[in-house]
Amino acid sequence: MRIAAVQLEARNAPETNREQVVERIHDAAGRGADLVVLPELWPVGYFAFDAYGDVAESVPGETTARLAAVAEERSIYLHGGSLLERDGDDLYNTSVLFGPDGRLQATYRKIHLFGYDSEESVRLTAGETVCAVETGLGTLGLTTCYDLRFPGLYRSLVDAGVDVLLVTSAWPRERLDHWHLFTRTRAVENQAILVAANLTGSLRGVDLGGESVVVDPWGVERANAGGDARTIHADVALEEVRETRDSFPALADRRL
Repeated sequence: MRIAAVQLEARNAPETNREQVVERIHDAAGRGADLVVLPELWPVGYFAFDAYGDVAESVPGETTARLAAVAEERSIYLHGGSLLERDGDDLYNTSVLFGPDGRLQATYRKIHLFGYDSEESVRLTAGETVCAVETGLGTLGLTTCYDLRFPGLYRSLVDAGVDVLLVTSAWPRERLDHWHLFTRTRAVENQAILVAANLTGSLRGVDLGGESVVVDPWGVERANAGGDARTIHADVALEEVRETRDSFPALADRRL
């Protein structure tokens, strides 16, 4: 299968961002992508904390309807990154996954909210449920940014049968070394394919890291977006996951 990770510039311009995202998804699908992955809170740019309440919407809602339509039109799996979801009085950082029929197949509310130099943990409510979803591309696991620092979540996903780990992110440039450490480590220790789509550019005085990646089960970066707004593609196969786990059965050797 061909995977595309869309790297976007962080900016608080929801309607402009939606139009750009639809264009980028069409472009990725036109280049043969079976699965397209978007970054974290791309409609508002993550660090625009004071705008969270204004742009939050229901899920399903306006943005998910537009994402669903393009997923169905191009007959692709689409990880729509994460959106600010409003549910009653609570706001969530919620990831969405659509099937090639446009159906919303899964949602994941970010479990680990970032507190350091961030208002996310103050303004949002944490999710409580791990998200593994069976698809025609294999079993996918949904995670978000800061989750990368918590290996127990990823092990729970692999125990649930996940082959491909998806990460939607707004990772800062000043901790870019950690980004590469964690994306490669999560792939290696769980012997899984990992796809991480990150924001780039600068917003509210924070430089975003870019360098979206596709990592194979041996920890090799099969694609890296660098620092510019662009889309990367990588061809991977579920057989790589199975062959890695069979030839080097570290997961089977666990003793708890």
